[in-house]
Amino acid sequence: MTVEFRVWAPAARRVSLRVGADTVPMTRAGQWFVASAEAGHGTDYGFVLDDESTPLPDPRSRWQPSGVHGLSRVYDHSRHRWGDAAWTGRQLPGSVVYELHVGTFTPEGTFDAAAARLPYLSELGVDLIELLPVNTFNGEWNWGYDGVGWHAVQESYGGPDGLKRFVDAAHRAGLGVIIDAVYNHFGPSGAYAPRFGPYLSGGANTWGRSLNLDEADSGEVRRFVIDSALQWLRDYHADGLRLDAVHALVDRGATHLLEELAVEVDALSAALGRPLSLIAESDLNDAKLVTAREGGGYGLHAQWDDDVHHALHALLTGERQGYYGDFGSPACFAAVWTSAFWHAGTWSSFRRRVHGRPVDRSRIPGHRFVVCLQNHDQIGNRAVGDRLTASLSPGLLRVAATLLLTSPFTPMLFMGEEFAARTPWQFFTSHPEPALAAAVADGRRSEFAEHGWLSDDVPDPQDPATFERSKLDWSARDESMLDLYRTLIRLRKSVPDLADPRLDRVRVVHDEGVLLIERGARTVVANLTKNPRTVPLSAGRILFTTDEAAFLQSGSATLPAESALIL
Repeated sequence: MTVEFRVWAPAARRVSLRVGADTVPMTRAGQWFVASAEAGHGTDYGFVLDDESTPLPDPRSRWQPSGVHGLSRVYDHSRHRWGDAAWTGRQLPGSVVYELHVGTFTPEGTFDAAAARLPYLSELGVDLIELLPVNTFNGEWNWGYDGVGWHAVQESYGGPDGLKRFVDAAHRAGLGVIIDAVYNHFGPSGAYAPRFGPYLSGGANTWGRSLNLDEADSGEVRRFVIDSALQWLRDYHADGLRLDAVHALVDRGATHLLEELAVEVDALSAALGRPLSLIAESDLNDAKLVTAREGGGYGLHAQWDDDVHHALHALLTGERQGYYGDFGSPACFAAVWTSAFWHAGTWSSFRRRVHGRPVDRSRIPGHRFVVCLQNHDQIGNRAVGDRLTASLSPGLLRVAATLLLTSPFTPMLFMGEEFAARTPWQFFTSHPEPALAAAVADGRRSEFAEHGWLSDDVPDPQDPATFERSKLDWSARDESMLDLYRTLIRLRKSVPDLADPRLDRVRVVHDEGVLLIERGARTVVANLTKNPRTVPLSAGRILFTTDEAAFLQSGSATLPAESALIL
């Protein structure tokens, strides 16, 4: 069949299409070059710029079977026969999210192997699966944040067909799929898009050159991002996107890229007849991201809330290094549980400046904030990638789960958390270039030194053993912990007060290691101390407890050490 090939290359004098064994001159059409050629599904192709001899992969490639440095391959989306015609989607409010990394969720590390675990996730009670980035990166294993092909799917996971099979199977199991999308930088190896045009600005962020969102010729760069986002939702039937580190998207235009994206995603949602969610990761502590456009916001559906994680983690573990320095007090817990942010126009000692702004609790519901006890960052960015199971007692792990799953926010679990996994989740890469591999390893050691961790403790990201250690050990499941998570998720969905997102209706009282949280007609009590505590309470009955030794008597409840209950 005849296929039209197009590539944006505004500064090129000429571009040729290399398709199969043929070289076809391309015709300039404004800033684009266009050519038609006979090419069916599975045909390899690339673009040759000016006087170069080596063809480069298509910046908008849908398929990179030979890796990020290889030729692109024609991919026909219509070949897949979807089986999810009855799928009506999953809205974010009321949902429980489960974050997983395809490469380490199962021993095989593929979409098909992950799909075999979908009945387990369905039984657990989660609603949405959030996949760490699945677009193409250099090498065989990676967290995914070094992606360079923003329109293609990593081949070692199963490629585009594998992702479609996974999403199809998830929908048939009643589970939605969110894809983590990284648009704030290109990875350090295999990023050929900037060879074609001004995809990058003159500025930089933590990970390298920033994307060109507001400088000359930025219109096509913005379109490049939006088209990538829409294809995950439209062509792969995903139910939402988690947008990585949006604070690094520098856009000084009148309409921010995030707002423009939200408008187009809402339009696609209306056309498809199912909810589509945009979830931002942001370090700004600014609810403008999730404020409706009618109210002057960007209209995203939710944002990650690190303050809730930090408040819980520091309170339960006692850690105060790095950005945990301002967190950990019961007053901090009470503030984030009722107001979402701790830094809300207040001093941040880690940043050494005032940070954040208050959330309008009467207008913005808690479900717009995705919160967790653990996630890929908060585990993987520790020196040895240790989970909470390495620092908390079984009792406090149960208390933590109870607090998370009775919160007014959207709770998210990290793979294996629900069965008290002890396998670490470490930072791993497989860069083929020795110099790049060494630079990444040195950078990690320097970063951890700033947090007080010794460089000798930091595993080599390039060592295959680092990747293998990070795979879940399904044979070491704590079944009692798994039962607790299943019970708490079921309660959250069956007792409306426990999922009520109205922040202005949450009340927190704390006293000497005991937290009392009023959730409508329900009360959550947590004893964080190593001693039994008796707490004055009005009449009620125990709906749930992490320790069967808890009991009620006239006007009070007695909780064993490190336990929680729901009245």
